[in-house]
Amino acid sequence: MKYIILLGDGMSDEPIGELGGKTPLEVAATPNMDRLSQIGKIGLAATVPEGYPPGSDVANLSVFGYDPVECYSGRSPLEAASMGVDLAPGDVAFRLNLVWLEAHYGKLYMGDFSAGHISTEEAKPLIETLQEELGGDEFNFYPGVSYRHLMVWRNGKDQLSFTPPHDISTYSIEGNLPQGDGAEVLLDLTNSAQMLLNSHPVNNQRVAEKKLPANSIWFWGHGRKPVMETYRQRYNLTGAVISAVDLIRGIGVNAGLDIIEVPGATGYLDTNYRGKGEYAVKALQESDFVYVHVEAPDEAGHGGLLKEKIAAIESFDRDVVGTIIENLSVIGDCRILITPDHPTPVEKRTHTSDPVPYILYDSRRDVESQATGYSEAEAKRCGNIIPGHHLLSELINDRV
Repeated sequence: MKYIILLGDGMSDEPIGELGGKTPLEVAATPNMDRLSQIGKIGLAATVPEGYPPGSDVANLSVFGYDPVECYSGRSPLEAASMGVDLAPGDVAFRLNLVWLEAHYGKLYMGDFSAGHISTEEAKPLIETLQEELGGDEFNFYPGVSYRHLMVWRNGKDQLSFTPPHDISTYSIEGNLPQGDGAEVLLDLTNSAQMLLNSHPVNNQRVAEKKLPANSIWFWGHGRKPVMETYRQRYNLTGAVISAVDLIRGIGVNAGLDIIEVPGATGYLDTNYRGKGEYAVKALQESDFVYVHVEAPDEAGHGGLLKEKIAAIESFDRDVVGTIIENLSVIGDCRILITPDHPTPVEKRTHTSDPVPYILYDSRRDVESQATGYSEAEAKRCGNIIPGHHLLSELINDRV
């Protein structure tokens, strides 16, 4: 038996007036997910435990089968694992976004939390400069993908609070800066980084090309190294993860799963959807389990891009879900879980904690779910709400 999770990050949403009170999932053309919802099980999963932030870290840990209440220690330690950065017991990891801060009437605003979705090739020399000028025994900077990077504070402080930059898009950063023990140190680092970035050749070139410069860094998502059992230890399963996002890869590394690189996988709207599906089929020839993560719907939600979110959902259905369905004869007997991790409503441009609609399908048998298609409303009508970390148990247990 093979086990497959297909996750459309932030795919769930809320009713939108422009869509006649429907959600992007209801409007998008998703024949594959609609069909599977009709012959499988559909319901809602609460992937974010009460009292926890509705981030992709917490929500994806849940979908991977880990209870965040038991193992969550922050986002950045998971990203560090993906990047091959081994954290010592006293180390604190921080997500470091390259951002564009916009000055307006004497205040600074979060103009773009991704610095115009700066490319990985442009971002790397910026992070290397920060390491050369500000790194050393206490602080170290590591390049990641696009705007997403890592800073490690050796024997650092962790009694801190942060605001994720995507939560304050277009808003003043005043009142949203780091707070707590050690905050002044991070603010000094940020100020030093701004001076280095403002005159950096990469940013000069971006301005010349009328692109947004990465004129600041933004710390958030901190934590120490988590303690997690592997899939081999917990379920006696081998497996693989397919994602362009360090966070998801990092969860996979901690779970003892292989990380598969897919050419053209970007973590953005232009990602190689079909390639992810094809590589998943190949991975299942040698592994019991595969987790396919697509970031695009989440990015569209954060950008408030309704048409792009609908297009990303349709690409996910056609080229990821569709590729798996086309190759069922190659894969053999399998059970498939399709779900978002959390909602990212385009009108709010940030994550919410609402339960998400999931589909559970067994290739060996069809069942009548009474669902008419795949949507938040149909999942609520046809199924109960289960804890998010129970989804994996539902998948690997021999029942629908």
